[in-house]
Amino acid sequence: MSVELALVVLAYFLGSVPTAYLLVRATTGEDVRTKGTGNVGGTNAMRAAGWKVGAAVTLIDMAKGALAVWLMRMYNPESAWLAAAMLAAVLGHCYPVWLRFQGGKGVATGLGVYMVLAPASALAAIAVWVVILVIWRWVSLASMVASASFPLILKLIDQPDMVTLVAVSAVAILIILRHGSNIRSLLAGEEVKIGGEFWR
Repeated sequence: MSVELALVVLAYFLGSVPTAYLLVRATTGEDVRTKGTGNVGGTNAMRAAGWKVGAAVTLIDMAKGALAVWLMRMYNPESAWLAAAMLAAVLGHCYPVWLRFQGGKGVATGLGVYMVLAPASALAAIAVWVVILVIWRWVSLASMVASASFPLILKLIDQPDMVTLVAVSAVAILIILRHGSNIRSLLAGEEVKIGGEFWR
């Protein structure tokens, strides 16, 4: 096995660390998958165990993605290997072997990847996320819009090669698909907004 392939495998296992499950279990003794939306991510961890745990989950999930791409960049910065590490980290978060491949939605891990891959574009996507969140107060909508806009933002700001653009687009599609239940809730008018029961 080449070092690059080993780093891609490592990227998957970094991404697959079930941060929300571990921190909610450690702080409350409960399974985050039985709380709120059942999602293994920062937003649901916040619902299950409070904003401090939710914030910690989000930061650690970002760090997973960032570390995976940073390690590959340090060893081999070719775009194809960076793209492979990025996809592996996000797939690991969404489909972790430890939780029978039932993981989170990939937003924070994807953001961590982007912060290493293209910091300026990542900050622009965060700005989009904030604007959508402030206006409509749905975290899920803000996450989907920011994810969908990132390939375009990346194209405009960083002008990446085709391999990187395709990989980033694949991540965006994956994140949106992982929000299927949120899309149904939004269409039904049942999605929880920031405020009220969202916070503990």
